[in-house]
Amino acid sequence: MTTPYYESIQLIERLHRYFLDVLKVELDKKGIQDINNVQSMILYNVGEDEMTVGELTIRGYYLGSNVSYNVKKMVENGYLIQERSVHDKRSIRVRLSDKGIDLRKMISEMFVRHEGMIEGTEITNERLSELNSTLKMLERFWAQQTNFSGGF
Repeated sequence: MTTPYYESIQLIERLHRYFLDVLKVELDKKGIQDINNVQSMILYNVGEDEMTVGELTIRGYYLGSNVSYNVKKMVENGYLIQERSVHDKRSIRVRLSDKGIDLRKMISEMFVRHEGMIEGTEITNERLSELNSTLKMLERFWAQQTNFSGGF
């Protein structure tokens, strides 16, 4: 028997993979071969900010153990600019290059196009807002589960 909780977990995971597939198709259509879908989302989330690699993970822009590898590849391929912090020489900060800004704009345009395609379907702004509220509650619940307070 599948419970609504377990079904939600499966859907979240599956939807994440589908979205990454959608992004991969978009990159392929544009002939972009030097960055992958996961790296593209990291880049998108950096946006106009300048941050350390650690901040990418802390802010939830990247989940995984190889964030340094992905940042290195994006720097090598000209999407990110990497510089030592002027205040703390041990800290390395990243920001989008012009090439990265162009890719971010392309992804933003895809989001706008998708929103236009959703208009007039059963996927209304109200339903999406409701979904987002539920997902935020689930996020807070899971965050609480990772705060071990010795309750074993």
